[in-house]
Amino acid sequence: MEEGRRYVRLGLFVIASVAVLAAALFVLGGRKWFQPTFTFETYFNQSVAGLEVGAPVRFRGVPLGHVSAILTSAATYERDVPVEQRREYIVVRVEVNLSAREATQMRKDAVALIRKGLRAQTQLAGLTGQQYLALDFLDPRKYPPLQFPWTPKYTYVPSAPSISGQIITKAQTFLANLNEADIKSLGINLNRLVVELDTKLDEVPVAQLSAQSQDLLLNANGTLERINRILAAAPIEHTLRKLDSASTELDALLSDPALKETLDNVAVISARLREVTDDGQLDRTVNGLDTAAERMNVLLGDNQYDIRAMVEDLRVTAANLRVLSETLKRDPAGVLLGGPPGKISVPGGSR
Repeated sequence: MEEGRRYVRLGLFVIASVAVLAAALFVLGGRKWFQPTFTFETYFNQSVAGLEVGAPVRFRGVPLGHVSAILTSAATYERDVPVEQRREYIVVRVEVNLSAREATQMRKDAVALIRKGLRAQTQLAGLTGQQYLALDFLDPRKYPPLQFPWTPKYTYVPSAPSISGQIITKAQTFLANLNEADIKSLGINLNRLVVELDTKLDEVPVAQLSAQSQDLLLNANGTLERINRILAAAPIEHTLRKLDSASTELDALLSDPALKETLDNVAVISARLREVTDDGQLDRTVNGLDTAAERMNVLLGDNQYDIRAMVEDLRVTAANLRVLSETLKRDPAGVLLGGPPGKISVPGGSR
């Protein structure tokens, strides 16, 4: 009985662990399995070398999704079609990384966007050479959809040749349109251009240019020698050591917290001064000081004699205080008690 309970507990523990693990996976990323996604496919009638599964997909530079599969139409839709009748397109499928609402809205708007000129083309990502799929609006009359007899598994977005493919196509078209007369005319023009270049080169004063170049090189060599002598005579190492020491002291000064505190205080004082200046308090204070100075001048001018008498009295008082201070130092008891201190008789001694 006890063994059966252990098995039941073990089973409940395993079931609970599996449930917790499933919940964690669902929270971390499993919810994407149940969200609606939008996948579309496009066909290319040319090579897509460099484009790989997982390559980014951008709509006018904005990340939209990634390439989920690169297939051939022969293996996907034309298995039962004779080889000579196959289109041999490259099928590129794209998975869009959007929310459920955005994916549903894009699925509804896909037909209208394609009619407006939405096209997919491969492009190079900067200097790395990695290919990515770019979506943009192009002229639908210039880049019509490719013709195919099958029903696409996903929403079909027409493609447009890449810029390099367009250049190659234009070059091929140009070469194909050349006839024998055009080739002869091109050869004549090239010969004429070579003759004109030879004539221009003969007219160039090579000797004069050579002499001027030599003079220029001599002057440059002399300048370099002067610079070398100056550098050799200058105390470069001593100067560099001083610069290194100054740089170290400057770093220490800049890293000192007191400098930051001083700058903060200066900023606060500057803000307060700006507030005082903007409020007009400084002007009022200056005007008040000017008024007070004028009043003091008037007061001193009107009472000049009284002030001199007061100064004389203060001098006499200071002299009396100086005499009193000296008397206190010599005979403090006499000043305080009114007479000199009496003599002290010592028992057994002479009077």
